[in-house]
Amino acid sequence: MRDHDSATATVAIAVSTPDAAGQDTPTAATAPAPARGPLVGRGALLAALGVAAFSLTFPATAWALEGMGPWTVVMLRSVLAAVLAGGALAVFRVPLPERRHWTGIAVVTGGVVLGFPLLTTLALQTSTTSHAAVVIGLLPLTTAAYSAVRTGARPSRTFWIASLVGAAVVIGFAVQQSGGAPGRGDLLLFAALLVCAAGYAEGGRLARHMPGWQVIGWALVLALPVTVAGAAVALSTEPLRLTAHAVGGLLWLATGSTFLGMVAWYRGMAAIGIHKASQLQLAQPLLTLVWSVLLLGEQLPPAAPAASLAVLACIAVTQRSRG
Repeated sequence: MRDHDSATATVAIAVSTPDAAGQDTPTAATAPAPARGPLVGRGALLAALGVAAFSLTFPATAWALEGMGPWTVVMLRSVLAAVLAGGALAVFRVPLPERRHWTGIAVVTGGVVLGFPLLTTLALQTSTTSHAAVVIGLLPLTTAAYSAVRTGARPSRTFWIASLVGAAVVIGFAVQQSGGAPGRGDLLLFAALLVCAAGYAEGGRLARHMPGWQVIGWALVLALPVTVAGAAVALSTEPLRLTAHAVGGLLWLATGSTFLGMVAWYRGMAAIGIHKASQLQLAQPLLTLVWSVLLLGEQLPPAAPAASLAVLACIAVTQRSRG
């Protein structure tokens, strides 16, 4: 397994030399050794902080939609986040990424900066935040699957069984809540899963080569020509009512969900591995359900407690399994 896709490090018995891609190629036998405990613990904490930030995304989006159109919300959140990220890149005089990293940054831009926010915001026009949260609960499995295909990682059988069980719980919960008939909102959410999984996995891979805040920072800057033009068009065509909820929701989406949460998330994935970090997101829909009750006054679905226990059990299994 490659070193940037796992929480294990490679201890060289002899000297290693860099290849053309910048990776270390051992010239003699190597032996796998576990990553240091403090590093793994810190990485898990950072990934968990990212999940906590993301759990507020849907409620914040619902608040923003109270005073803005969906295109306005998506474009403005990205523009504001890009201003924050671009300012940080300029202050710290961060050099441009190497050419070989721009393809991955473009995937992060398309999946995390543009695709996921747009698809989920459109879905929330017809779906409740609690319903959307449980559908997006499939994100850990899609992220792990994309990572395995993209990087050649091979998680254990136990890992995949626990992931599939967690996904089955989420699907069953979503179907039960929707009456067994997926609608337009569900299709948008499933599409959001696919593009976001690609963005998460590529971002986690890139965070092994540069700090996580630079990964999302450059992705936001790369999207600026699209988001600035989109914001101008959206503001001229969609209604705008600057209520406290709308402004507060937009500011959280820009600072917490789009930038700071992604910084912690990518750094955490780089430390503990993409497939393990992705499983922490099984807790995200449960947290979002709590926020939907506290912040939006939605009724908690009766099946939520049982689903919570089942999903938390799956998290425990995936975190103990080894790839």
